[in-house]
Amino acid sequence: MTDVRLRRGRGALAFAFFVQGVTFALLVTRIPAIQDRYGISDGLLPAFLAAVPVLAGVASVGTEKLVKRVPPSAVLRWSQPLVLVALLGVGAGREMWHVGLALGLFGLAVGALDASMNMLGVSLQREAGRSIMLGFHAAYSLGGIVGASAAWLATHEHLGLFASYAPAVLVLLPLALLGSRHYADQIQSQSQPRAAVARPAGAGTAAAGTGFRLLLPLCLVMACAYIGDSTVSNWSAKYLQDVLGSSEQLATVPYNIYMVTTLIGRTVGDLGVRRFGAVTVVRAGTLVAAGGFAVVAAAPGAWVGMAGFTLLGLGLCVIVPQTFAAAGRLCPDDSDTAVARLNIFNYVGFLIGSPLVGAVGDAWSYRGAMLLPMALVLVTLVHARSFGPEPARYGGGHERRSGDRAVDVGRGGNEV
Repeated sequence: MTDVRLRRGRGALAFAFFVQGVTFALLVTRIPAIQDRYGISDGLLPAFLAAVPVLAGVASVGTEKLVKRVPPSAVLRWSQPLVLVALLGVGAGREMWHVGLALGLFGLAVGALDASMNMLGVSLQREAGRSIMLGFHAAYSLGGIVGASAAWLATHEHLGLFASYAPAVLVLLPLALLGSRHYADQIQSQSQPRAAVARPAGAGTAAAGTGFRLLLPLCLVMACAYIGDSTVSNWSAKYLQDVLGSSEQLATVPYNIYMVTTLIGRTVGDLGVRRFGAVTVVRAGTLVAAGGFAVVAAAPGAWVGMAGFTLLGLGLCVIVPQTFAAAGRLCPDDSDTAVARLNIFNYVGFLIGSPLVGAVGDAWSYRGAMLLPMALVLVTLVHARSFGPEPARYGGGHERRSGDRAVDVGRGGNEV
């Protein structure tokens, strides 16, 4: 892959992550408004929220099969517009079945979108020869900030859902289609031998022979991380408003703060991986995230609660990108399949996290419910070594090189 194509591919993929960050933030920060518009009861709300990750998981499985016939860039090129159209549908409906249909389309499209983006990210990181995965996720976080800010403005101006969604879709849809022209799938040169991969000895053949048994610890980490993330995205607004007594307008702020701190953490995170290694960075992030949940659970008021969400963003932000990167290292000969399978546990986390927090909150208290994702996130400490041999670093003389190219993750795919 030429330097120009790599640079354009990275820019286009980063923009795709940005668009998805805007889209998802616009959806989750307006959950109370969606609930009010369609008359969805508190008891029925978890079912609507759960349907999206279930369908997304199904689509991720389908994407694993689809990318054997078409490149991941083609999947991403058409799934992102469908996600935007589905978002518009959420705001345009009048009946409950309308929002059910729109959320169903959103779930199917977002599953293909997430899988193909991460496939591309893994392959571009390999081509770059250094850790860049957190940078893609930083673009997603930036999009989340823009989307959450737009949601706050819409609430402040008392705009309806359609009025708040339509401008974003009208602007982002054509730009996403234009940027998709520069997506870069990896093309392995026939004239060059495959470069050495910085992974545990025998990891590639072991993964093929055991049906991705090596991925299981990473799958568990992914699920636990997304239980934590879904707690913020699905319950932060209601938690701040119902438990900590904030206004509806202020209730949109925690997700925005969370995305700001994930942006900061991911912007500098690649440097941390190159300096200290993925294992050390993931362990540190896990401890910070657990501390954030503890602060949220004990918060006496809205502002302390938002401080907890700040810590959550700084901690959780590094785990998911490094999990995808680790999958690429463990399964270098079929990283697209590894990423698609790992991506399913993104939705497992969302599927478990949202109803789990809601059920515990209703049966006990929402403060107590915040301790559950805290405990689950700490599971990452047990499996931290799965993120690479110590020290698993990129850059600063720690890369393994083949010729003049440094290589860090497995062959194949795209990403965040």
